[in-house]
Amino acid sequence: MSAFWSRIGIALVLLPLVLGLVWIGGWWLFAFAVLGGLTALHELYIMGRGLRPIVLGGYVGLILTLVGAETGSIVWMVGGLFSTVLVAFVVFGFSDARPSATAAISLTLLGVVWIGGGIASLLLLRDIPGNGRLAIFTVLIAVFADDTVAYVVGRSVGRHRMAPTISPGKSWEGFVGGTVAAMAVAFFAMYDQGFLTDLEALVLGAAIALASTLGDLFESAIKRDLGVKDSGRVLAGHGGVLDRLDSLLWAGPVAFYVVLALT
Repeated sequence: MSAFWSRIGIALVLLPLVLGLVWIGGWWLFAFAVLGGLTALHELYIMGRGLRPIVLGGYVGLILTLVGAETGSIVWMVGGLFSTVLVAFVVFGFSDARPSATAAISLTLLGVVWIGGGIASLLLLRDIPGNGRLAIFTVLIAVFADDTVAYVVGRSVGRHRMAPTISPGKSWEGFVGGTVAAMAVAFFAMYDQGFLTDLEALVLGAAIALASTLGDLFESAIKRDLGVKDSGRVLAGHGGVLDRLDSLLWAGPVAFYVVLALT
């Protein structure tokens, strides 16, 4: 279980920093989001360098997506996502290199939609009037609880593989345990807060758990397809920034739209 305790140690170091910046919000959180987003995007483009992604187009698109989310609304966030195609094609047109346009632009856009869109959704969640801080804290802690409990339960009693081709270590038992943990976090976080009802909080927790698991599996599928084990080495033996963000990049958008639907 040494790997487990090492993961917990890293989380205990990073989680207070993240929660502190989320509490402060504003441009401090935005700056942290840009730094984390660009690092994760860089890791993806390094993994997929054989497809020759248009790096400049991706960086510009991600920054514009986050600026749109921070200064405007979901409309401007989507505008930032669309700008990726425009900038990527312009850079491609003036470049001397001639990789496959379909592969290069597709990977470029995938990175911005996946990473930029996921982080931007968390910024939008934080900016919900009156309850944004509570909402994003709930997502962050629920994802952490889901990942931790799923790992422990899966290692202890997991027998039925969830997606053996993509991620052999994941089990249905771990998924159930993680889902219960995420639902419990959402329930107690929202209890008597006047934001969501008890039932709505349980729905949010279940949605976060499902999205978190799918986000992890999605990154595993990408890495398997690109033939790499970890997205990077920023966190020493625990991979890169993208490896730590993969669950949040799906849980953030899902939580944002679930909250919009329920309120």
